[in-house]
Amino acid sequence: MIKVAINGFGRIGRIAFRQMITDASFDIVAINNLDMSAEEAAYLIKYDSVHGAFHENEISYKDDSIVISNVKFIKMFNEKDPALLPWKDLGVDLVLECTGAFTSTEKASLHLNAGAKKVLISAPGKDEMITIVNGVNDDNLTGSETIVSASSCTTNCLAPLLKIIEDNFGIEKGFMSTVHAYTADQNSMDNMHKKGINSRRGRASAHNIVPTSTGAAKSIGLVIPSLKGKLDGIAYRVPTIDGSMIDVTLELKVPVTKELINETIKNNQNDAIKYTEDPIVSSDVIGKKRGCTFDSLLTNVIEVDGKQLVKLVGWYDNEYGYTYQMLCTAKKMFK
Repeated sequence: MIKVAINGFGRIGRIAFRQMITDASFDIVAINNLDMSAEEAAYLIKYDSVHGAFHENEISYKDDSIVISNVKFIKMFNEKDPALLPWKDLGVDLVLECTGAFTSTEKASLHLNAGAKKVLISAPGKDEMITIVNGVNDDNLTGSETIVSASSCTTNCLAPLLKIIEDNFGIEKGFMSTVHAYTADQNSMDNMHKKGINSRRGRASAHNIVPTSTGAAKSIGLVIPSLKGKLDGIAYRVPTIDGSMIDVTLELKVPVTKELINETIKNNQNDAIKYTEDPIVSSDVIGKKRGCTFDSLLTNVIEVDGKQLVKLVGWYDNEYGYTYQMLCTAKKMFK
């Protein structure tokens, strides 16, 4: 059983809590979040506007602890400096770093200095740390890694799909757009934003389509090295609360047909990617565990003067699905 502390109890931290509390592989021993009481944390675990009420266990609180089924007590901390957290005393094997603030090796190492054995970051890393996407390059894990990035939710959708295409047909180059549900990083009403006006994220998230940046396409080379420098992309944040999609246009190394593409992906499904022939929409993938649900109905191939462009679409729950894939990686870090 892996003893886990969660640093950052926002969307991903709380969904990780929900998933781990019913998984015998994990033992949650602590949560750290600035300015959040145990009462507030318990309330936000119990009730969720996207994923519904949590019925698997009774959730309450007592003093500075979250209480599970009146038996298990999980201590809440409000410490700004991770190096001051009692990870050694609590025997923490793994810190799930979910704040988005400690994404460099130097900053993530503060958890190691506090006594944790390993750190898994729920975001792209800021430097050359190893990046793992479940079902894509998890076989690179040796067990000796102390800091690992789980990349982004979008990369966890894009990479399983592109791995199949690269392995079977080869990719010359491509461009990706993600049509992405709005997130807590955006403003609910027009206001200034820490990333500046050019990020456009300061505009009202539930009232606009917001073009913004994504590092998912460029970071694909960290998990599929043969694709380094071959892709770029853009994000469109849209007024949905969860459920997103990637739209990829590729130039391949060999001629293909729509039927060949679909059959190849269908035959290579795994824990990270699922094939569907159903005419789904974004809400249909909410709560799904796969990093990518490949939409075979939207596959297309166009050929002009002997040159082809291939269109592929995948859906993903940018909260629940990403978190599940991250926790698959967490387990493999200890095997």
